[in-house]
This record gives sequence, structure tokens and C-alpha cells, in this order.
Amino acid sequence: MLARNVDWRELLMLRALRTLRVFRLQKLLFAQGSAHSFADFFRGFEKLKAVKEIFGDKTEQVLRNLKVEFTWVNGYMWVNNANGHLVISSRYLNEGNKTDIYLDLIHELVHIRQHLEGKELFDDNYNYVDRPTEIEAYELTVKEARNLGLNDKRICEYLKTEWITDDELKRLTKTLGVEYKQQS
Repeated sequence: MLARNVDWRELLMLRALRTLRVFRLQKLLFAQGSAHSFADFFRGFEKLKAVKEIFGDKTEQVLRNLKVEFTWVNGYMWVNNANGHLVISSRYLNEGNKTDIYLDLIHELVHIRQHLEGKELFDDNYNYVDRPTEIEAYELTVKEARNLGLNDKRICEYLKTEWITDDELKRLTKTLGVEYKQQS
């Protein structure tokens, strides 16, 4: 479904990131140093059922080759569309809720696979909650959240971010088959 009303904040952020990529400033602003091996920091992920569902027979190879960049920029984590590295806010990794961090890793690993498949991760023709790559990543993340025993209220708390409105959250939960629970 093509979005008619893309949120201006998201559009601004995406355009800024694309501009930084053109001027090759992205690494300077977001990375704190060299890229590190995902497998060195997140041991045992190659054995997880959810991760194997993402990469199949190539799980060990992909995770062994995946690079992680730690950044001082506040936020969560995302895929650097220019080089396919996973970028993680050091602050979030150190201070964030461990369940949310785990679910975000699952979500971003789906984006890593999509990037390897050549998909456009930041297609601004879609609103964030309608973007096919986001829906696919959230579907597996919600499945894993349920496997962890999270109820719909907790899943809604996880899905709610600063960049989506309550109406967008309702739309996202409906798409994902999660019962919408009002956020406090």
C-alpha cells in the first residue's frame, strides 16, 4: 500500500542520511571507530531458531561476515544502507531494556538479509508502518516476542516509537495481528 502521507520527520531524516552518504560523512558522524565482527559481540546468535529463519543455511556465514559499528549518536540500531553494517547506539546497548535490544537485533537482522537481497530499506514512497521491508521485519520480531512469552500489551510497548503516531501504531498492530493496547 503506497503511503499518501509520509511523516515529514522521517522523510527529513531519510533525506539527511542519503545526503550524508553522498558526501561520505555518514561514517564520520555515526561510527566511533572501526567495524567489528557481529559474531564477536553477539555470540550464539547463529544457533537461534529466529536467526536461522532469517538466513537459513547461510546463517553462520552471514553472521561471521556481518560488521557492527558502535555510535555515540542516541537512538537504537539500524542498517547502514551504504555498506550493510549494523549500526548500534552504544548508549542504547548499555542502558536499554535487554528484551527490546534482543528484539531490535532480530528486526535489524531481517533488514540485513533484505539489504543483501538488494531491497531498498528506506523507500520513502511508503510511510514507515506501511513499508514492506518494515512489515516483514516486524512480522518475525512479533513472532519472536510471542515465543518469548510477551503479551500484546508488552508487544505494543515495544512497537511504539517516537517516530510513529498512535494512529500509525494502531495500523501497524492491525497489520501484524497484535491487539492494540493503549499506551500510558
